[in-house]
Amino acid sequence: MVDGRLLPTDPWPRLDRFREHDIDAPIATIEVDRHAAAAVEAAVAQALEFGRGTLHVRQIDAGRAGTVQVYSTERSCPSCGRSFAELDPRLFSFNSKHGWCPACYGTGLELAGFEAEHSGDEAWWNESWEGVEVPCPGCAGRRLRPEALAVTLGGSSIDDLGALAVQALPAALRGLRFDDRQRAIARDIVRELRARLGFLDQVGLGYLGLDRAAPTLSGGEAQRIRLAAQLGSQLRGVCYVLDEPSIGMHARDNHLLLTTLRKLQEQGNTVIVVEHDEETIRSADHIIDLGPGGGTGGGRVVAQGSLAELMANDASTTGRMLRAPGRHPVIERRRDPEAGWLTVREAELHNLRGMDVRVPLAAVTCVTGVSGSGKSTLARRLLFDQVRERLASRSAPRSRRSARARWVGCRSIEGWEGLRRALQVDQTPIGKTPRSCPATYVGVWDDVRALFAATTEARIRGYAASRFSFNVEGGRCVECAGQGVKKLEMSFLPDVAIRCEACGGARFDQETLAVCVHDRSIADVLALDAAAAAEVFAVHPRIGPTLDLLVEVGLGYLKLGQPSPTLSGGEAQRIKLVAELAKRGPAGAAGPAGAAGRTDGGGTLYVLDEPTIGLHMADVDRLTRVLHRLADRGDTVVVIEHNLDVIAEADHVIDLGPDAGDAGGRVVAQGPPERVAAVRRGSRTAPILARFLRE
Repeated sequence: MVDGRLLPTDPWPRLDRFREHDIDAPIATIEVDRHAAAAVEAAVAQALEFGRGTLHVRQIDAGRAGTVQVYSTERSCPSCGRSFAELDPRLFSFNSKHGWCPACYGTGLELAGFEAEHSGDEAWWNESWEGVEVPCPGCAGRRLRPEALAVTLGGSSIDDLGALAVQALPAALRGLRFDDRQRAIARDIVRELRARLGFLDQVGLGYLGLDRAAPTLSGGEAQRIRLAAQLGSQLRGVCYVLDEPSIGMHARDNHLLLTTLRKLQEQGNTVIVVEHDEETIRSADHIIDLGPGGGTGGGRVVAQGSLAELMANDASTTGRMLRAPGRHPVIERRRDPEAGWLTVREAELHNLRGMDVRVPLAAVTCVTGVSGSGKSTLARRLLFDQVRERLASRSAPRSRRSARARWVGCRSIEGWEGLRRALQVDQTPIGKTPRSCPATYVGVWDDVRALFAATTEARIRGYAASRFSFNVEGGRCVECAGQGVKKLEMSFLPDVAIRCEACGGARFDQETLAVCVHDRSIADVLALDAAAAAEVFAVHPRIGPTLDLLVEVGLGYLKLGQPSPTLSGGEAQRIKLVAELAKRGPAGAAGPAGAAGRTDGGGTLYVLDEPTIGLHMADVDRLTRVLHRLADRGDTVVVIEHNLDVIAEADHVIDLGPDAGDAGGRVVAQGPPERVAAVRRGSRTAPILARFLRE
């Protein structure tokens, strides 16, 4: 064939020597029947050899030539000449340069701002702009390069399968149809996939999307993923240590976790669990109860043995709580929504299903539901993010106000106009350096330094309050710059922190340490725990009440000078609560805010995500009372929570579900806890809450 025309080879036609020609050399003409297999195989091999990996096949019927089909072994397009590398497993990974989208490096996102609204307003960009993550235009948020997305299995790309939830992928695998050759390849792979997915489902993570970004996982979810991996290892003789694996789990799913732990034990392993969850404690074979208090007041074994032995031991606070659980509600008065409602209309963000939700103002609301039902999306992404943006726009000068009028993720939010501030009390660290500590964060350290500066000794020496700060030069140790420790670089090993030899970890020089208040130096005060410090400074109206708040939220064991990086997420969250309560009090009230003359009567929207993490059962009641103190002064408190003690004490409960992912995102029950507990169908929380309220 020459230039698309069939020509005889004998005699060979004369061709124009001054232009290029497309010449296809015929290799064989074969009449296809059941005896032609060997001839076809030989002809294909010869054609690929002459064509350097490419061959053309033309079907001829009744003497008429049909269309040409092109085949290639070189992963290249014979028409445009584009070629492709050989398929490699790394091509399908957005963590590898071989597979990630070159525009976003596998993140699927890029940062965008509101250039059209604020172009030319340099001050607005410097002070107010926050980048917004939008899908990468190169891959539409799919994170992989086009070559990877072009490969399909049963009509689905790897991105399509990765977008499914753990519970949904097995059904997709069952829907695949393989021929004999494909079935032989896929048999072991599919079996392994189903087993690993089953392990994830067993630990209560069936709702997770397979492509869920790791930073968006809670600590409990990440821990349970590692636990699922161990289930598949079939190891024996291993000692597993888990730190509060029930974090983020709904009470309905807790038995799944306990069943998993029991399976590990039955395989011949030892399982040690650090846990505050009552159901987990009751299911243990052996319980070790430490205490009796926290910090310096703890560190001793007060009871150990079986559940019955623990409950019979009066020295054990845990045993007493298990023996005689508190009755609910402790706070008898439910607040009526006299202050109005914060109403979300047609919420449709992520898995929320166009629902309307009402949150009472100046009250405590619990958002409940199984993991993945949409709680964080409602409370954090809608209520907090949207209200905060509106409040920020309202308070900005007119020239800098955002022109955006559209609500994101819902049709509208009503009732926010009466709020003045929105604050998310999360578990992010309160500081990144050892010089940051609870005393500085809650605001008592300035007052403590002022006390030291007012002493006779300090005035004789000419010391101002700055002398007693470890953040500025003048009184702090010059060797460690007020950190109390020095960092020792270990080259190929992690850096090591050692106590400063010059100050012995005291942070200050000897002249500064010579000044005392209540017979204690400034370093001695930093070494006090909050409970002891509250007694020492009880007579000081600007210090004592704030320290009492730390004790109230269960943080009486924390040392005032404890470096912030050593605090847990739950501890950081409760310290932030104390800082808020210490800033302001209800109008006309005594206390830290009243003493400082800072009162504004409420009007803040607080959003908290599981503040009970790390709290003992005896301390949950204290935390609940602190949340109600915020509502008493006119603030609106929204808490994402699984803890039944907190749910039972809320003024209002919003229960989402009924299940996770696509099966969630609906309001299945709402109202006071007693009304939610009376719901008979659809709610996973209602039957558990009803049983809890009866006990």
